[in-house]
Amino acid sequence: MPLALLALAVGAFGIGTTEFVSMGLLPQVAETFGVSIPLAGWIVTAYAVGVVVGAPTLTALTHSLSRKRVLVGLTGVFVVGHVATALAPTFEALVAARFFTGLAHGAFFGTAAVVARALAPAGKEGRAMSLVFAGLTVANVVGVPLGTWVGQQFGWRVTYGLVGVIGLVTAAAITALVPSVSTSDGPLRAQFAAFRRAQVWLTMLITVIGFGGMFAVVSYVAPLLTEEAGFAESSVSWVLVLFGLGATAGNLLGGRLSDWSVQRTLVMGMSALVVVFAALFAAASSRAGAAAGVFLFAFAAFSMSSAIQTRAIVAAGGGASMASAAMQAAFNTGNAAGAFLGGAVIDAGAGYAATALVAAGLSVLGLGVLAIATRADATGRAPLDPAVAAVPAQRRRTPAVQSPAQSPVQSPVQREDAGA
Repeated sequence: MPLALLALAVGAFGIGTTEFVSMGLLPQVAETFGVSIPLAGWIVTAYAVGVVVGAPTLTALTHSLSRKRVLVGLTGVFVVGHVATALAPTFEALVAARFFTGLAHGAFFGTAAVVARALAPAGKEGRAMSLVFAGLTVANVVGVPLGTWVGQQFGWRVTYGLVGVIGLVTAAAITALVPSVSTSDGPLRAQFAAFRRAQVWLTMLITVIGFGGMFAVVSYVAPLLTEEAGFAESSVSWVLVLFGLGATAGNLLGGRLSDWSVQRTLVMGMSALVVVFAALFAAASSRAGAAAGVFLFAFAAFSMSSAIQTRAIVAAGGGASMASAAMQAAFNTGNAAGAFLGGAVIDAGAGYAATALVAAGLSVLGLGVLAIATRADATGRAPLDPAVAAVPAQRRRTPAVQSPAQSPVQSPVQREDAGA
């Protein structure tokens, strides 16, 4: 795999750290500004909203620029956002700073995913994307636990300041290692044309609902571990290492599974989430049960990251960059919705463990939307791949989606039929 993927992974590491470290720092932020933990969760929601707004907007505004310049510029936004976060004088200013920081997230990952696919050898596009996203998952092994510990020892402002330094390192790495890449995206009108395809919207809905369940739990994982499972506050950062290990292992396996079958990867991953979240609710009062649940739901969720991204790119046809960025917006819409629903059940007095039931329910709904999308593709009502929209439904013998590795024109279904 090209060394340039390492530079993109460094950026993903910084983004992954800032996105997930907030969950572990909510008690400290709440104490600083004298607000409740559910209210402090608005910094998670604000960041997610920033992603939703920034992903399509910045992708459109930077469409005519080289992908390398775009990545460096987005990293600059990331750095400025962290300076503002670390220096925020009020809770309102902190929420605004997190919103601003989130603006770069979706466009960065969307651009990085497309660049990674362009740099990858044929047939290994899923693995290339998984290597980039590995930066995000490794952040949950190293960056998030370390950032949580630093925040507990020296203050949450120091944590965000250090993440800003990671942004500077990312800009240098991209400048040195990432070549100029032609992504063959076509005109901006073609990019927005992706949103006229039903399967793009269905894939985004799968992401919002299915992945939103994870954030209903992970947004409040620190108080869940201390209040429900009985972990000491000082142990939370180490339990979060399990989340990172699960996410990393799931992501790396998911890259290979995506190159095998996108459809089967999504079905297996979403089904596993339903089971794991239900088990976490039942075992939340046990330290071992809670720790195992944190590892397993991270593993199951991140095993689908390359697959769901690939599904969106296939569905978008020529609008790969916009669809890829929109997927980050969808992911963080799920982040915001999950955090809101999790906070709502906590405020209603159901307890932190009840967030796992919310997550299980959302995962079931995600499976339902996936089933609808698969059926629409199989019957020809809403073909997944626009390149084969004219192929009669009876000839599309299987709904299993493969990564478009051999050719940008030949469809996943055509390749699967050819090999049958």
